Amino acid sequence: MTEQSQVYTYVYSVRFEGNKKAYTFGTNENTYHIEDKVVVETARGLELGEIITDFHLTENVNIHSELKPIIRKATQLDQDHHINNQSAAKEALKVCEKDVKHLDLNMQLISAEYTLDKSKIIIVYVADERVDFRELLKELASHLHCRIELRQIGPRDKAKIVGGIGTCGMETCCSRYLSDFDVVSINMAKNQNLALNIQKLSGQCGKLMCCLKYEDENYKCMKKDCPKQNELIDYNGKKYRVTSMNLLTKQCKLESREESLFLGFDEAFKDYIKRDPNETTEKLSK
Repeated sequence: MTEQSQVYTYVYSVRFEGNKKAYTFGTNENTYHIEDKVVVETARGLELGEIITDFHLTENVNIHSELKPIIRKATQLDQDHHINNQSAAKEALKVCEKDVKHLDLNMQLISAEYTLDKSKIIIVYVADERVDFRELLKELASHLHCRIELRQIGPRDKAKIVGGIGTCGMETCCSRYLSDFDVVSINMAKNQNLALNIQKLSGQCGKLMCCLKYEDENYKCMKKDCPKQNELIDYNGKKYRVTSMNLLTKQCKLESREESLFLGFDEAFKDYIKRDPNETTEKLSK
């Protein structure tokens, strides 16, 4: 925490409606309980959140940024304002859609949200390129009469907000429980010997599916002492190419010009010595 920031005795974890991620807020009171609705100060303004953990002493928590405060326990009036703001935000989004269409802007609106005191509205949108929305802000200001923040997000964030059903038949991970996005690369699909069909490997956001990350470390461990695909190995005094491997059943296919063999890993790789990764893999002559 910075020297100028307020020092609080206790911290609580608070979650906001429609958001899986928890945020830490400070207070000098320890009278809040799990499921209590509270008014907190955020970078966006006053917001309504819910306590999801018991208090912790600030000195026992590793804080990397300035703590924002819990203002008070939410009253019934605060909760009524929150509900009314949600209805007002839907109407504001319709107004914004009309203005976007009128100005012919290339942006797709996703959601709108008022702060608790309704002094500010945050409108979230997706766009392929940078959008000049100066005229849009002027139009919105004349209709909404409050501060306006237009926030551009990427396709993964959009999928998280919109939600949907994945190819597994379950609700998408991002909208169900993920709080942050991990980096997902095509190498993870290669590690799992999946067919490199981008359409089948992509989620509703158009990016590689987050679930490719989940078992990646397990596959890396299983492949650690195995040869690479298409690597030449010695088996019973002959040279064979490893043309396929099933890491789950621990079965592989070895091929030479004369024959093809289907063997278990223990048998096929009994004479295998892991190559130095800097060595050039031996090739079969044509």
